[in-house]
Amino acid sequence: MSDYDNDVLVSADWVEDHLEEFQSEDSGYRLLEVNNPTVTADSEYTAYEEGHAPGAIFFDWEEDFTDQQTRDILSKDAFEQTMGEAGITEEDTIVFYGGGRVPNWFALFAYWQAKYYGHEDAKVLDGGKGYWVDNDYPLTDEVPEFDAQEYNARGPFESLRAYRDDVDTAIEQGLPMVDVRSPEEFSGEVIAPEGLNETAQRAGHIPGASNVPIATILNDDGTFKSADELREIYAEAGVDGEESTIAYCRVGERSSIEWFALRELLGFEDVRNYDGSWTEWGSMIRTPIETGDGQ
Repeated sequence: MSDYDNDVLVSADWVEDHLEEFQSEDSGYRLLEVNNPTVTADSEYTAYEEGHAPGAIFFDWEEDFTDQQTRDILSKDAFEQTMGEAGITEEDTIVFYGGGRVPNWFALFAYWQAKYYGHEDAKVLDGGKGYWVDNDYPLTDEVPEFDAQEYNARGPFESLRAYRDDVDTAIEQGLPMVDVRSPEEFSGEVIAPEGLNETAQRAGHIPGASNVPIATILNDDGTFKSADELREIYAEAGVDGEESTIAYCRVGERSSIEWFALRELLGFEDVRNYDGSWTEWGSMIRTPIETGDGQ
């Protein structure tokens, strides 16, 4: 992992070596499986109750890391409560992993939210749950129980998050935007992946955005490509880290993966995740959109 800019991506071997700590009450290590079973039922997915890494705490992306009433991420108070009730403190080393139609689909949304609220020592299992299961790492159906803790968030850090006004500015100034959705979503052929309920009113993409689908930055086994490969992929899309960059998708979860690649792995300083993404932009009246492949 040494060719990445930050030490935030850990291997399955590293997680296996730390399983004892993940299962210990007072170790300062917590392992978090973040998934959305209703969305990932048709993918190669092992449900938490059927098997998970020993010591892993389960979080449902939709129930635990979003506010369904406001259609937003958790408030600071709610984030603190969610983490504290699971036995996590702001001082702990936390490692996220999960499945989905792409590896770590929802886990990296939770990671981004944790960084937004200032959790310092957060890491991600490279390849996610699929890699863990496919390579016969230990699984258990035992559910850990940790004592509730007091969690004090330092954030929010707004430099990690983009809003509609930031997108307007990016369009006006010609700043890079990375649309991480499938080519079919980007072109306007479809509004959202099949089976997903939260969608926009219109299909297409934000004017000036470049399409870098998630699959292009991952290896066949779901692990991230090397730093050199990632730099080349993003350079071809007009993203070199010299300008403020926005990543977006449908509701901000897939774009968290490429926000992670750009900011955490490559070390690009000014990268924001637009979590309103196409569901917001494509539903608003009078917002400009484009269709086609953008070439």
